[in-house]
Amino acid sequence: MEYRIIKEEEIDRKLFEKFIRHQVVTKCRRREAGVWTVQEIPFVDDWSEADYKILTDCLRNTARTGGLVYGAFSENVLKGFTSVESAPLGKNREYLDLTSIHVSEDMRGRGIGRVLFTAAKDWARARGAKKLYISAHSAVESQAFYRAMGCVEAQEYQAAHVEAEPCDCQLECKV
Repeated sequence: MEYRIIKEEEIDRKLFEKFIRHQVVTKCRRREAGVWTVQEIPFVDDWSEADYKILTDCLRNTARTGGLVYGAFSENVLKGFTSVESAPLGKNREYLDLTSIHVSEDMRGRGIGRVLFTAAKDWARARGAKKLYISAHSAVESQAFYRAMGCVEAQEYQAAHVEAEPCDCQLECKV
């Protein structure tokens, strides 16, 4: 596996040609009345062409504005990626926003996510952040990954994330 920064000019639909987003979800963590529960909420998460357009636009913007777009490649094929925005968040400006981390379905369970997450933390720390902020998919498998990475519930929720994805779990991780 080769890990490297993905440059703005590389980010297009072709980059994701063999990336498999597919995720079968059966249970999700939800916060209701201030209490976290695990609920049966079956669905399949996958990206449409419109989703890929939004993704590539967002990742290009991240790269253009000085953020991190970092990928895992197997034989020059993208198999995982993460992105971190450059603008600090929070009342004390101590967070950097981890806006994406995904591993292709055919490569999950091989430690790629851990390498990508560690790279994101290292990058954020080098830029003076104290924590990563993560608006995380609520699937129990996704949540298990974030817990294994040391994430906890965010002390300070970012309103824009909560409004955009009300079912996400708002997390943070010390860098």
